[in-house]
Amino acid sequence: MAEEYQGPKYVVVTGGVMSGVGKGLTTASMGKILQEYGYTTTAVKIDPYINYDAGTMRPTEHGEVWVTDDGGEIDQDLGNYERFLGLDLPRTNNLTTGQIYLTVIERERRGEYLGETVQPIPHITDEITRRLQLAGEGYDIVLVEIGGTVGDYENEPFLFAVKTLERDLGEEHFVHALITYMPIPRHVGEMKTKPTQQAVRMLSEHGIFPDFIVCRAETATDEVRKKKIQIGANVPNDHIISAPDSKTIYNIPLVLEEEGLGEKILRKLGCEPKKTPDWSHWQELVKRSLEPSKEIKVAMVGKYAASGDFQFTDSYISVNQSLAHAGVAWDTRVDITWIDGHEFEHGEKKLEELDAYDGIIVPGAFGGGGGEGVIKAIRYARERDIPYLGLCYGLQLAVVEYARNVAGIEKATSEEFDEDSEWKVICIQETQKSVLEENRFGGSMRLGAYAAVLKKDSRVLELYEESGRLNEDARRIDQLMANPQQAFRVGMVILERDKVVLERHRHRYEVSARFLEVLEDEGLVFSGYHRRVDGTRLMEFVELPDHRFFVATQAHPEFKSRMDNPSPLFAGFVGASLVYHQEKADGEGEGQVAAS
Repeated sequence: MAEEYQGPKYVVVTGGVMSGVGKGLTTASMGKILQEYGYTTTAVKIDPYINYDAGTMRPTEHGEVWVTDDGGEIDQDLGNYERFLGLDLPRTNNLTTGQIYLTVIERERRGEYLGETVQPIPHITDEITRRLQLAGEGYDIVLVEIGGTVGDYENEPFLFAVKTLERDLGEEHFVHALITYMPIPRHVGEMKTKPTQQAVRMLSEHGIFPDFIVCRAETATDEVRKKKIQIGANVPNDHIISAPDSKTIYNIPLVLEEEGLGEKILRKLGCEPKKTPDWSHWQELVKRSLEPSKEIKVAMVGKYAASGDFQFTDSYISVNQSLAHAGVAWDTRVDITWIDGHEFEHGEKKLEELDAYDGIIVPGAFGGGGGEGVIKAIRYARERDIPYLGLCYGLQLAVVEYARNVAGIEKATSEEFDEDSEWKVICIQETQKSVLEENRFGGSMRLGAYAAVLKKDSRVLELYEESGRLNEDARRIDQLMANPQQAFRVGMVILERDKVVLERHRHRYEVSARFLEVLEDEGLVFSGYHRRVDGTRLMEFVELPDHRFFVATQAHPEFKSRMDNPSPLFAGFVGASLVYHQEKADGEGEGQVAAS
């Protein structure tokens, strides 16, 4: 008698009709729902592209690059998974065609296949199923999102692998959900089901028949359309789930639960709820995000804001979400305007236009193009006492601006802009020099979570202490120290008196130690640093004590922000912007009274 399977269940999510309709958000929402029923869940994203990872892609090409604690450069959907599930997922939860083929080819070169003819089936598909099972260890349910749409040539090995795993483990351990789009052509004025029926047919060609069809559309899917899909796709009517557009992504789990999706998935898997879901806290957060009592305006001055006539807000999706999280904490809507730094550089926009905003953010970026315009915006924020938050590139250019205009280093620059300058206050890390010389760009930056010791009595330390993050990160640091492969992220031994925080990084450049003393003498406070094992200190945070809020970090705190646990730096920034907004409003009111 065969031993009974004791491993995790699988929910496989595929897409039909077109991409970009919210498979990642739906997958994350399903995971959140199943958590509310008492099940431990994790999520895996399959990207069929040949790239090894997302690290070498332009943000305008594939959206934001998400960074994991262990240094993975990942598809942005893992960000949605982490935000909804409250997990710190490893890099191995993102599979690409490039990873799979490279692993198999390297094994073949080492002779591990013992002379076999290496083929897509079974060697490629076996590597896919191995990784899926590895990701599921220790969890009750694994959600697997297959990128792209059904019918894409590059998806076929992954669909075959999933079907193979289902055959090996038993179909009772699998649920297949097809996320489809229901177009409403303007000239017809009717929601059309035929594209969905075609997607179901193409999926069935791989031996996969959807158990659930989630219908994405501008409006709710009515019973007439559900009946058509039921007949055409042979799917039970109550397994056809309406998923209309939501004003906030965090409402999606609630919308799906209105149709009982959680219990239906568990029933299909032969599982009973482990607890009764309690959505009250989540509902309150969603309500506050939709109906805030206050509003502020924030300017995002960056490099990847537009291409032609289109804006790519996905380039900074985690920054946007972090502002939304902080806004919920302050009962405030954060209205974001994206401004390309080139516009200040070329004079298309006047700096005085920044007076209309209650805060300014400079997010991460690479390269010199538009950098001078960004520096002008930072100077304006500093001199006009406008709340400022700099992220990675935003720290580096804040240091350049301060060096030029306060510390008297008129030719101060970044090595990224001018590698021959004698006044590089921002320089390339020593460990990165050989990387660039050998053109090893993929996966070679300073990536992932690193510990930073925070300065006593600093604004940054105050923000992290108020949030409770120091206690959370202390536990995570203990985990890293116990793992020989990850202990380097903590650096040298942490002293008992040290206040330490963990944030994720993605950069090649750092503040030059050569200029630290003069910058500090001129009032720039380096409020956090990383101690490397060789004794080198890398500056992680800067601030201006006499400014209402001027804080920058070499890290990307947006990757650790959650709706129910916002990033301390973003929360501090939004709070300061709110005060500034009120002061401006009060000043205008006083001016009107005086004029009358």
